[in-house]
Amino acid sequence: MKPTAVFIAFAFVIFIVVGVGVCAASVNQQAFPKFAMPKEHISYTISEVNGVLWAKIDGEYPIYTDKRNLDGLPMLYPMPPNATNIAVTLDGKDLAWSNYTQAYPSMLHKTAIGDWGQIYCLLENISDAFTMRIHYEHPLETINGSYVFLYDLNIAQYLSAENPTSTASFTIQFETDIAELHVYTAPPNSSPREWEPKEYNLTQEGPINTLKLEIQSQYATDLPGDLVIVFASNTLPATPKDTPTQDSTIWVALLVFVVVLISVFVYVKRESFASCLSSRKSASQVGT
Repeated sequence: MKPTAVFIAFAFVIFIVVGVGVCAASVNQQAFPKFAMPKEHISYTISEVNGVLWAKIDGEYPIYTDKRNLDGLPMLYPMPPNATNIAVTLDGKDLAWSNYTQAYPSMLHKTAIGDWGQIYCLLENISDAFTMRIHYEHPLETINGSYVFLYDLNIAQYLSAENPTSTASFTIQFETDIAELHVYTAPPNSSPREWEPKEYNLTQEGPINTLKLEIQSQYATDLPGDLVIVFASNTLPATPKDTPTQDSTIWVALLVFVVVLISVFVYVKRESFASCLSSRKSASQVGT
């Protein structure tokens, strides 16, 4: 993921200007800055926290623009479900952020594994070259018994004829055992059948597995889509997303209760029957 929504905000500004009655021809498209990001660096750490696998993400985004001293530039940034410990910096200085989707519930970001919420920041006094860093953490999703996590790679707004390429460099450390590892690129709203396998390099040093790969995006070509990682863990099996644990527990408890109830009923009936036989036997003995 990256702060691509800066451009969504600019498009929104244009829409408002035209919508309030200003002639569209009077809006100078040249006044809006162009951005480029030839390289972005993303680091993941996958580790266990209280029996749950979490991802810790640090993204570094060196961004260049053809405008100087930009002020009041809005930014939206998509976040996975249940993201926490969110921190945003601009050239080393902390930025305040707010939950944009909480204020505007319909403003969701679409991915191949579902819709995400977004956070909002305001970039002030930025130069023609600046670096953003974004940190966040989130529990891994589980789908069909596998762990899944996604990195949003919507890079189109940073590509142009003047800056035709952008490369995303990933380093992903697994501090847990992994099996059945698969790496894909996946367009938003795509199904797993449409995901494209991606080559990667995997090394192991002690208990740590490190995955490295690069994804290059090219101007005026089909973009690769988002990065999706799918894997299994032998020591911490994933609970299938389509099998709610709570519901299963309730049904198991109900089944146990029914079995116990039937057992008690059978026992009581057996004791009653045995008591009845004993009474008849005693009565017959008395009669003789």
